Amino acid sequence: MTAVVERTGVSFDAEEVSAMQAWRRAIHRNPELGFEERETSRLVADRLREWGYEVATGIAATGVVGTLRWGAAGRAPRLGIRADMDALPIEERTGLPWARRAPGRSPACGPHGHTARRLGAARAIASRARAGRAGAAGTVHLIFQPAEELGGGGGARRMIDEGLFERFPCDAVFAMHNYPGMPVGHVYLREGAFLASSDKVLIRFRGKGGHGAMPHLANDPSLPAAATVLALQSIVSRNLDPVSDTAVVSGGRLQAGLTYNVIAETAELELSVRSLSPTVREDVHRRIRTIAEGQAAAFGVGVDIEAERGYPVLVNTAPEAALAARVATSLFGADRVHADAEPLPASEDFAFMLQQVPGCYLMVGNGDNGHEAGRPAGPCNVHNPHFDFNDACLPVGASLWTGLLAAFFSERAR
Repeated sequence: MTAVVERTGVSFDAEEVSAMQAWRRAIHRNPELGFEERETSRLVADRLREWGYEVATGIAATGVVGTLRWGAAGRAPRLGIRADMDALPIEERTGLPWARRAPGRSPACGPHGHTARRLGAARAIASRARAGRAGAAGTVHLIFQPAEELGGGGGARRMIDEGLFERFPCDAVFAMHNYPGMPVGHVYLREGAFLASSDKVLIRFRGKGGHGAMPHLANDPSLPAAATVLALQSIVSRNLDPVSDTAVVSGGRLQAGLTYNVIAETAELELSVRSLSPTVREDVHRRIRTIAEGQAAAFGVGVDIEAERGYPVLVNTAPEAALAARVATSLFGADRVHADAEPLPASEDFAFMLQQVPGCYLMVGNGDNGHEAGRPAGPCNVHNPHFDFNDACLPVGASLWTGLLAAFFSERAR
């Protein structure tokens, strides 16, 4: 792996790529769960200090922010670049030499790769600043975030609540994620809604338990639960515009009782609810409640509904999406930049940051995840025990970060 692109002056040599790979694999060997990323945070903070960044630690427990300023004093543009650091509670099954040492954990969404290529870009940015080649005056805040995988209580919201953007003001903020199955060197983004909101809904039907041989003496809560599973499918198919509205209502857990000959007192249904519009999100929640309450009434049982709001819809702002597309095109060519990519039903807590500051979330092709012929498993998606970040993506992402930073400050200086 050598330089990515020469014509924009953004490139990484073999030594720089090797360093990113070493950081990536070191983090992979010791994956850490949300708000427990102590070793990862220490590695990040030590490298940033070594390169001359002002470093703040302990934000949202294990979050790190590295700040670098250059140029004339005064009101210079301020850019935030965010990377996630936390692993998943998944037993890794890659069989790779750099596989995790801690059982029950795996960086199966690529945070180690996201962190490593951010470090590669951070070193390059600092080197340019020292040499007086960083361009127009500016401030960059490198945000290393914990606990992206923890649902609604994740690290982005906690960092914001602890004063992230008051302490480190940003005029724009960007983030990047790997995209398994898409070619290395290809970039995907879109203006507007790009990733879905993600909520959890628990529906608990309360009936009357009894002997399985005498159902007339009981009031079986599993009947309204089963009927609700079927009725919920009408929300997307019959209540939403099939052209403009997108939503997912998936029943991930349906549970009633512990043995075959006992009618349970309660039946629980747990749902994953996703949408690409705040309005649709509210409409879906209203329909879920109406259906569950209607089925409970029809079968004469009680019902409790608990909705846990998770990540909001991730919305890229137009100027920042356009800037990212221009930079990616200059680096990789128009045929590798998909600036109107299809939105995805996955979710990301970077959406909370975009509610505070304009910005853009990018996806960069991860190829086949770097699996070699003969490995236990072939290509797979994230959140899979066989997933591994593709090291060929390290210079691609780092080049995109450094190019984006240069373009942001250059355009703001005009």
